Amino acid sequence: QVQLVESGGGLVQVGGSLRLSCAVSGRSFSDYTMGWFRQTPGKERELVACIMWNGITTNYADSVKGRFTISRDNAKNTVYLQMNSLKPEDTAVYHCNAKIYIGGWRDYWGQGTQVTVSS
Repeated sequence: QVQLVESGGGLVQVGGSLRLSCAVSGRSFSDYTMGWFRQTPGKERELVACIMWNGITTNYADSVKGRFTISRDNAKNTVYLQMNSLKPEDTAVYHCNAKIYIGGWRDYWGQGTQVTVSS
């Protein structure tokens, strides 16, 4: 059974920074493409950033490019999201996602961590 546990959310002022972490247990962590998604009430969950197994190939939503950085430590089974220059519109519940292809794509999700940016 794969489990994802996020941490690092909280309340921060505009322009501040936070670092989210997601610890993954279960199957070999390096097999997964990892991602961070966020969701606000009434809206669909949206991709924020993702990173391939090699830790090199990344992809970001246009709204966070240049401000957020995704990284992973395969030795620690953990993926990170460094968030700088935070804006009120970054306020959301952030979810960690692990994606793997085993006879078809499979997705695993964490419970989410709240990020609130106050002005």
